[in-house]
Amino acid sequence: MRQAQPETTAVVSLVLGILSLVAVSILAGIPAIIVGRQARENIRASNGALTGESYAQAGIVMGWVSVAIAVVGAVVAIGLLIFGFFMAATHR
Repeated sequence: MRQAQPETTAVVSLVLGILSLVAVSILAGIPAIIVGRQARENIRASNGALTGESYAQAGIVMGWVSVAIAVVGAVVAIGLLIFGFFMAATHR
């Protein structure tokens, strides 16, 4: 009987998820989500021959967290710009 092998793309998703939170935000977050979903599909289709679903899930979650942080940051930045333009226009 063969021992289950770890799915390489699950580990890649985990690494991308960590990078997305530590350094490169959405540039690694979106790939972490995509690669993690592919890894989960491969693991589920392997009938137990591949492991690492928790790694893939962790990468997906961290990817979504980094995307959410980037979206909130963009909304805040746009809000501050609009507020700044409004304040500049009212003080003329």
